[in-house]
Amino acid sequence: QLQLVESGGGLVQPGGSLRVSCVGAGRTLGTYSIGWFRQAPGKERERVSCISGVDGTIRYADSVEGRFTISRDNFKNTVYLQMNSLKPEDAGVYYCAVDPRANCSNQNPNEYHYWGQGTQVTVSS
Repeated sequence: QLQLVESGGGLVQPGGSLRVSCVGAGRTLGTYSIGWFRQAPGKERERVSCISGVDGTIRYADSVEGRFTISRDNFKNTVYLQMNSLKPEDAGVYYCAVDPRANCSNQNPNEYHYWGQGTQVTVSS
């Protein structure tokens, strides 16, 4: 059984950077497509990025394009989300999950699996 564990969240000032991590336990992440989602209070969970385990395709939400970078380290069984130039509207709980379609074309969180517990990102001065 695959388990995903997120970490790296915290408090950062606007304009600052954070890197959140998604570590896989129980199975190798290398062939899975992994999506990063965030959820702010009172808002729906939205996908901010995804990296395909099949062909390396990477996708970003328009709101984070050019500021966030997703990557993976198969030796560490980890997927990262580097977040730069953070804005208050980037705040929320960040989750990683597996895209069963494996090509990152799917943005519906209800169709993702193996959700981690999330890591809180707060952007405030």
